[in-house]
Amino acid sequence: MTSRVSYSPQDFQKMCEQAERDYESKKLIALLERVKKQIAARENPASKVESPKPPVAVLSINSVSSRPPSRSALFER
Repeated sequence: MTSRVSYSPQDFQKMCEQAERDYESKKLIALLERVKKQIAARENPASKVESPKPPVAVLSINSVSSRPPSRSALFER
């Protein structure tokens, strides 16, 4: 038998808030790094700063416009 740890609602709420703050700070750090790279690229246009590659899952405009939206699937149940 496994013993489960049950947190009080206040503790769970605090954990959720801390996780949200951690996530927001990670997003802020990534944004600051991107801005620093852009500033460096503007100040030194001769030295190319390698920009991060876009994610693989990014869809092109043509692939999005070629298929209809699947909004009706939610209401077919």
